[in-house]
Amino acid sequence: MAIPSTPVPGAATSASERLHALDAVRAGALLLGVVLHTTLSFLEPRTWVVGDVSTSPVMNGTYFVIHVFRMTLFFLIAGFFARLLLHRRGTGGFVRNRAVRILAPLAIFWPLVMVSTVVAIIIAANLAGEEVPGATPMTLRTFPLTHLWFLYWLLVLYVLALAVRAVVNLLDPDGTRRSGLVDPIVRTVVARDLTPLVVGAPLCVAFLLKQDWLLWYGVPPAENGLIPNPVGLVAYGCAFGFGWLLNRQVEVIRVWERRYPRNLVAAVVLTGIALAMVGLTPDTEPEGLGWHKVGYAVVYTLAVWAWTMGLIGAAMRYLSRPNPSIRYVADASYWVYVVHLPLVMALQAAVSQVAVPWFVKFPAILLVTYPLTLLSYRYLVRYTFVGALLNGRRRRSVAPAEPAVPQTAAH
Repeated sequence: MAIPSTPVPGAATSASERLHALDAVRAGALLLGVVLHTTLSFLEPRTWVVGDVSTSPVMNGTYFVIHVFRMTLFFLIAGFFARLLLHRRGTGGFVRNRAVRILAPLAIFWPLVMVSTVVAIIIAANLAGEEVPGATPMTLRTFPLTHLWFLYWLLVLYVLALAVRAVVNLLDPDGTRRSGLVDPIVRTVVARDLTPLVVGAPLCVAFLLKQDWLLWYGVPPAENGLIPNPVGLVAYGCAFGFGWLLNRQVEVIRVWERRYPRNLVAAVVLTGIALAMVGLTPDTEPEGLGWHKVGYAVVYTLAVWAWTMGLIGAAMRYLSRPNPSIRYVADASYWVYVVHLPLVMALQAAVSQVAVPWFVKFPAILLVTYPLTLLSYRYLVRYTFVGALLNGRRRRSVAPAEPAVPQTAAH
């Protein structure tokens, strides 16, 4: 599709070609993160720095479902667009682009997010009459990446991808093995619906090898530590790598478009089975290896990939055409995700002790957060240095205008 691009983390495209459907899915994965983090103060038992007086198992279920697929979906698309950018720009251009779009935002926004998050934690503790939590000593395993961990992990995966590519180029300099062996395997895996089994198998094994795995939480959280946790690295690394391979033959994704209804039905059924196996209330004690744990790992992994295939397929079916509104939200989603957490935490703290049901407070927080962050992008970010850093330089629309030379702003 020949349209200008304004990508964000994980969606690096050329200026003249952008897959609207995948960009929309990537944006949806980021925006669902706002919903996920908003549920945290309403979960039972309490696991978040802000605890609301009104909790609900509905919030537990909402968190569970979103967490199953969100980041696998994101990293698959990240891998897809990373390869596209690399082949458009070359290795040097790729590294420079990622440094601007990923490394610089992480370096700039992490201190600001960290400070504002600490302030929100202090406010929440004071409002609830609780003691302010003490600071955790910073080590390689405890460094607080906050919700910006995904930027750090993207950088790690980019480095790994470039290293693997260098080795592959040495072993297969003319690309014949890749086109003659790897590409047919990928086509077969997708065409025969083997993706959950083949690409998901390493994750299933990683789950079972983790002795302290908490089943309910699926892939362990990654917001703390500069050393990626092994299960997360397998989960998101496999997704990233498979997305990279899919970019070698984009037409393969059309299989998911045709089969999205059955994949989404399978995703719902499998997620329901997983929830039935562990319940709506998380167990904070790890479970020993047994048939229940093995069965749950299999069901959970299948659900991860059923959601991923189903949502990408549905987007390919319905969101492939240019849409200015979706385009704007996709452009804004990077900014929204980067800045939302301190605002969400402050709002959670403000309403946490108010005797109002969760089903009033939860949507109220979202109805404040989304408009504020989207409008701030429009009026404070989009045409500024920050907007150029996140998405590439944008020009205000004027009519009629000479066609501008497109700028590649990949993230």
